[in-house]
Amino acid sequence: MHNPTGKARFSLALLLSLLGILGPLNIDMYLPSFPEITYDLHTSATLVQTSLTACLIGLAIGQLIIGPISDAQGRRKPLFIATLLFALASLLCAFAPNIIVLIGARFLQGLTASAGVVLSRAIVRDVFSGKELTKFFSLLMVINAVAPMIAPMAGGAILAFEFTTWKTIFLFLSFIGIVIVIIVAIHLKETLPPENRIPSSIGATVMTMGDLLKERSFIGYALIVGFVHGGSFAYVSGTPFIYQDIYGVSPQLFSVLFGINGLAIITGSFVIGRFGEIISEKTLLQIAVSIALTVTSVLLIMTIIRGPLAAIVSLIFIYMITMGMVVTSTFTLGMEKQGHRAGSASAILGMLPLLLGSIFSPLASISEGSAIPMGAILFSTSLIGFITFFLLVKKST
Repeated sequence: MHNPTGKARFSLALLLSLLGILGPLNIDMYLPSFPEITYDLHTSATLVQTSLTACLIGLAIGQLIIGPISDAQGRRKPLFIATLLFALASLLCAFAPNIIVLIGARFLQGLTASAGVVLSRAIVRDVFSGKELTKFFSLLMVINAVAPMIAPMAGGAILAFEFTTWKTIFLFLSFIGIVIVIIVAIHLKETLPPENRIPSSIGATVMTMGDLLKERSFIGYALIVGFVHGGSFAYVSGTPFIYQDIYGVSPQLFSVLFGINGLAIITGSFVIGRFGEIISEKTLLQIAVSIALTVTSVLLIMTIIRGPLAAIVSLIFIYMITMGMVVTSTFTLGMEKQGHRAGSASAILGMLPLLLGSIFSPLASISEGSAIPMGAILFSTSLIGFITFFLLVKKST
């Protein structure tokens, strides 16, 4: 199954995009229900926010597990089992009697949703190569960028009905999981033939991961996407308070400003897909990390002097364009030559942003009434990405 065209190409894109958005839906869809969950489970806002951190950690760890398993067992079977378990974990979230159970269930939800994130990319690598690989990663990036935009709005729309509660959101996620299980069972063919698989054992897994981490350029791509994308979680967790509490923005306007940045990510991914045929992806990555560092330098200054909202919003928009460029180009470059190790490579590239994001997210609100922590995190992570490019990527072959 290589380079499908026409209807087969569209069907594959639809299925893999549906798999890929499980992660974003998991992270963002239930955000509007935080106050209701706090009240209903008689808990604190901090513990409810911990359920989000648990999901991020689950997504990160799950990718390290499912990636090597898929390299040994193939893509289809692990994907089927993990997605079925995701549907069950979502049901556990819906019927959680207290916040402790919800936190545990959210971890399991993230753990199982990671299969869709990892294997959608690994299957693309199995099927496509070269410029087609770049184009398809760009397509997935565009579709996946839409999910964080619409997920909170979709969650809010579900809560708008008198007969729905926060539990309904998790029931909906369970339904999506079941639909994906059916589609995988009926339509998805195995993309990694047995002769290309890696023997399944802890030793083999460690060896595969070790081989990947010996590649100077791969380490560079992983660190760049880890810090630049991971740093963006400081924006996700910080701007609700910065925009509304510091600048007095209404919840409705905040939703619009948040959604606009989804368009920025799409734009960045489009740039890679469109110009990747003219300019090398490595050159485009260099441009992206350079712009990101410049923009976040100005953004940090704006947060220190409490600059106008328009400046903050504009700078973050440009930064998110560069993030879209970074994610698309690092995944393309990092996975292009991995072959049978695509699952493990995808796991590492996908795990680092979530793991680092779970650290940066709470730090963005470490100082109440100030946007400086967010600005400092975005600047620091962009600086690390910039330095990493020149130390590990630029001179590599």
